[in-house]
Amino acid sequence: MVTYLDAAEAPLRNTGQIRLYGEDGFAGMRKACDLTARCLDELATIVKPGVTTNAIDRFVFEFGMDHGAIPATLNYRGYTKSVCTSINHVVCHGIPDDKPLREGDIVNIDVTYILDGWHGDSSRMYPIGQIKRAAERLLEVTHECLMRGVAAVKPGVRTGAIGAAIQSYAEAERCSVVRDFCGHGVGLLFHDAPNILHYGNANEGVEMRPGMIFTIEPMINLGRPHVKVLSDGWTAVTRDRSLSAQYEHTVGVTETGCEIFTLSPAGLDRPSLA
Repeated sequence: MVTYLDAAEAPLRNTGQIRLYGEDGFAGMRKACDLTARCLDELATIVKPGVTTNAIDRFVFEFGMDHGAIPATLNYRGYTKSVCTSINHVVCHGIPDDKPLREGDIVNIDVTYILDGWHGDSSRMYPIGQIKRAAERLLEVTHECLMRGVAAVKPGVRTGAIGAAIQSYAEAERCSVVRDFCGHGVGLLFHDAPNILHYGNANEGVEMRPGMIFTIEPMINLGRPHVKVLSDGWTAVTRDRSLSAQYEHTVGVTETGCEIFTLSPAGLDRPSLA
């Protein structure tokens, strides 16, 4: 049985209960998520052919430090980087290294900052120079999947409506939805209840209530949905080596719908496909 509790009274660990945050929580999340979104905005001018993902990692670390924030991934369960950079057929959790980005690549950059205890979590896709039409279309479909999932967030509706909206659109566009990873509760914890599936039926999942805060982060493949995790224990890739894309927002359920905390201040939620 699902239980909900006032976040102010909850222990600082994932108990499986769903936290309901008040205005103080929403205010804290606005600040943390705004910082994350501004970092992703800045990266739009940095990410280009020849730039290494390690250089991106350094920028994310330094940007956070300059603004009093800590990257949540740094030393998280043994992960040694400040950001995840997932290129082409890498689905998620790509580890930055010294290999330069190449013309035609697509890369997901996933940033989470901890600011005053609050976790701001978001990711975007960045095209590297001129990309093929198939890759461009995948980015378009994936972003639309995210926004259809966000549009399904309403109090009294089950979380399955999010997954149903994403899956129905992705599959209508002849793409597939990765099932091995999901969105999650977030706030004072990096990963919290509930899990947010990006597929399924509208009448499944838990009831959304005002005060819930979670991520929606669909991973969409041009090929089949199956993935495998490489020997480093982190990097997940498509089994058929088809392209994969992901966009992510952190949202809070309100009395009438939802608030997107991680919208780009500069309107760069979809970095240019030029």
